[in-house]
Amino acid sequence: MKFDIEKGTVILINKPLTWTSFDVINKIRFAVIKNLRQDSPELFLGKKFRPKVGHAGTLDPRATGLLIVCIGKETKNIDSYTAQEKEYTGTFFLGATTPSFDKETEVNSRFDISAISENDIYETAKKFLGEIDQIPPMYSAIKKDGKKSYVSARSGEDLKHEPRKIFISEFEVTKIELPLIYFRIVCSKGTYIRSIAYDFGKALNNGAYLDSLCRTRIGNYKLEDAMSVEDFVNSAQI
Repeated sequence: MKFDIEKGTVILINKPLTWTSFDVINKIRFAVIKNLRQDSPELFLGKKFRPKVGHAGTLDPRATGLLIVCIGKETKNIDSYTAQEKEYTGTFFLGATTPSFDKETEVNSRFDISAISENDIYETAKKFLGEIDQIPPMYSAIKKDGKKSYVSARSGEDLKHEPRKIFISEFEVTKIELPLIYFRIVCSKGTYIRSIAYDFGKALNNGAYLDSLCRTRIGNYKLEDAMSVEDFVNSAQI
């Protein structure tokens, strides 16, 4: 694979489970540098050259799926990719909550789900369609008083985020195997699926957290067209 630093390059990556988005960028940057040293050694003469590599839209370590990676001058267009609608699939665990709204932290409350019907679940999903106010999770990278929220949350500080407007254009419950609820969601930039999981449980007068998550689309870019980090590294070394 060849890289055009001046014009810019866009790569679609399938982020692995447990990797941070930053882990992916570091791995790709290393492969790009190695490739450019072979193909364009003049870039490294007499100066410290560090190619720009960035991603459009962070994925949590416990999430998998599409990560758009921009290289060279294409990094200037990251905001335009980030602004596009996203599609996710995954599962909610019904009947429990965690402080982080996902499996990063231990369960702090449990609930009886025996009275909840499948119809209750389908009807609740409809309530989340359209523009809604969403409160971001405490365990997020949003900065509060100059410090990332998850840092404060992990140290036991009591944080309160202001609600944000988001838009959910599609919310499909694809399968129910309680305590797991399988879903597909199409939403706007800035939507926290973890918060949807928590709010979904609350709407059922119960509790829920995000059990698994995969980003399948960003705008017209699809996960099915993405490559693994390993395949990218191998192709970059050809």
